[in-house]
Amino acid sequence: MRRTIFNEEHELFRDQFRKFCAREVTPNVERWEQQHIVDREAWTKAGAQGFLCPWVDAAYGGSGVDFGYSVVIDEEIVRAGSSGFALSLHSDIVVPYLASFGTEEQKQRWLPGCVSGAIVTALAMTEPDTGSDLAAIKTSAVRDDGHYVVNGQKTFISNGILCDLVIVAAKTDPKSTHGGISLFVVEAGTPGFEKGRKLDKMGMHSQDTAEMHFVDCRVPAANLLGQEGNGFYYLMEKLQQERLVCAIGAQAAAEEVLAETITYTQERSAFGKPLCKFQNTQFKLAEMATEVELGRVFVDRLIAEHMGGTPIIKETSMAKWWVTEMSKRVIDQCLQLYGGYGYMEEYKVCRAYRDSRVQTIFAGTTEIMKIIIAKSMGL
Repeated sequence: MRRTIFNEEHELFRDQFRKFCAREVTPNVERWEQQHIVDREAWTKAGAQGFLCPWVDAAYGGSGVDFGYSVVIDEEIVRAGSSGFALSLHSDIVVPYLASFGTEEQKQRWLPGCVSGAIVTALAMTEPDTGSDLAAIKTSAVRDDGHYVVNGQKTFISNGILCDLVIVAAKTDPKSTHGGISLFVVEAGTPGFEKGRKLDKMGMHSQDTAEMHFVDCRVPAANLLGQEGNGFYYLMEKLQQERLVCAIGAQAAAEEVLAETITYTQERSAFGKPLCKFQNTQFKLAEMATEVELGRVFVDRLIAEHMGGTPIIKETSMAKWWVTEMSKRVIDQCLQLYGGYGYMEEYKVCRAYRDSRVQTIFAGTTEIMKIIIAKSMGL
C-alpha cells in the first residue's frame, strides 16, 4: 500500500535510520535484554545522528522537521527488534512538554541536551495506589522560599534508571482535584530524589522501568513547568500524540510479526507440505492480513490529521485501544502458527508476544479509552 503521509525526504531519512539500527541497535538487542537496560552510549549515538527529537526547533539544536520523521523512527525501531530503546517516549511524549510549556530559559537549558542525547527524559505520573485516576495522586509539592518541597512515590516509570530529568506530576493544592496538579522538572541528583529498584517485568526487558521516591525533595521554583495548577490540563493536551504514538508502535509490531510468520509458514513443512498450504493456515493469515491492513489505513489517516493540526482525541483513543488489542491478538495467533518453536526465546515472535501485552495497559488502558470515546459520543 502506498503511504501518502511520507515524501522523498522522509524515505531518505528512513534509510538513514535503518542503517543506524542495523549498526547500533539490532546487534545489541540480545545483550540489552539480558542486562535489562539499554547502553547509555546508544542514546548519545542516536542524538549525534539527529535521531532524537528531530522536530525541535533549530534554535535549540533540532532539525525543525515535521512529525512524519518521528513516525519513521517509531516504526523502524520496532522493525529493528528493539522494544526497550524508548526513543518515542523521550522524543514524542516527554520532551514535547518542555517545548510547549517551558519558558525560554527552560527550553534553552534542557532542549539541546534532549536533542543530543546528553539528557534522557522520563514522565512520572503513576503511583503505587493510583493508575488511571490521575486526579487521585498523592505526591505533594509545597512552596517554600523559592522552592517546592516534593514528597511522594511514583512507579512504572519508563527510562526511570537512565533518566537525567523527569517531569513529575504533583499536587500543589490538595483541596482541588484536576486544578490542584502541577508539573515539575526534577533533575537527577537533586537531594531527596531517589531512583528506586529497576522493576522486573513480563516483557520489554531492555526498557528500564523503575520506582521513584521523593523525600523532602527541594525543587527550584524555576523548575515549575507552565502555570501552577495547570498540570492536569497539560497532560490531557498531550495525550492525543501519546496515544497515537502507542498505536504507531503496535501497528508496526503487528506488521513485522505477520511478515515473519508468513515467511515461516512458507519455509516450515508438516505432513509433507509447507504450513502455508494448509487451509487453516491460509484462513488465519488472510484474517490477520485484513486486520493489519485496516489498522494501517486508520493509523495513517490519524497521522495525517494530527500533522495537519486536527483535534482527534476521540479517534486517537479509538486507535489506542483497537490497534493495540489487534496487535496483541495477531501476535498471539502468529505464535500459534509457529507451534512449539514460537515458545522458544530464540524466535522473535516469542519476545513480541511478551512485549505486546503491556500495549493495552500503558498510556491509558483499553477500558479507559472506551470511556473517553463514550463521553465524546454524549453517553
